[in-house]
Amino acid sequence: MANSNAKGDRRERELVNRLDERGFAVMRAPASGSATERELPDVLAGDGEVFYAVEAKSSAGDPIYLDGQEIENLVYFAQNFGAAPKVGVRFDREDWYFFHPADLYVTDGGNYRVKKEVALADGQDMDELTGHSTRTGLDDYAEADEGDEDDADETGVRDVLLAFEQGAITLEEAAAMLE
Repeated sequence: MANSNAKGDRRERELVNRLDERGFAVMRAPASGSATERELPDVLAGDGEVFYAVEAKSSAGDPIYLDGQEIENLVYFAQNFGAAPKVGVRFDREDWYFFHPADLYVTDGGNYRVKKEVALADGQDMDELTGHSTRTGLDDYAEADEGDEDDADETGVRDVLLAFEQGAITLEEAAAMLE
C-alpha cells in the first residue's frame, strides 16, 4: 500500500527546499501531526532575523481545511519557540501562500479554511515571506488620502503596535512598518 501522506511529504520537502534556496536554515519535522504526542509544526525556518513555525497544507481541490486544534498547537509552539506562526498552503499548479493563523477564516465548527482565490489574492507569497518583496495594495494608498495626516499616522502606529502585541506580526515586521 502506498503511503497516503506521500504527496503531503513531497510538498513539505518542496517547501523546505524553496526556503533553503532563499538563505533560510530549515528543518522539517516529519514526525509532526499524528505520529507524535508533541505539538510540532511541519517546518521550522529562520534566517537569523526572522523565524517561522509553518503548518503546511496542500490540495488538488478547493478549499483547504485545518483542524482548530492544529492551529492552536501551531500558535502555542510558535510562541514558546519565539517564531512567527504561519500556515503555508499550496494548491495544485499554484505556488505557496502564507497566512498568520489570525487571518484565516474560522468555520462555525471552530476549524479553519483557506479558499484558493483567497490564497491568491491575500496570501503572502514566497518572496514576501522571505523578505525579497513587499505587497502594496490600493487600500494602502486610500488610507494615506483620508483625513488629517497626523491622525492617519497615529492610527497606523497604533494598529502596528496592536498587531505586534497580539502576535500577528514579528518585531522585525513592526519595525519595518514604522520606518
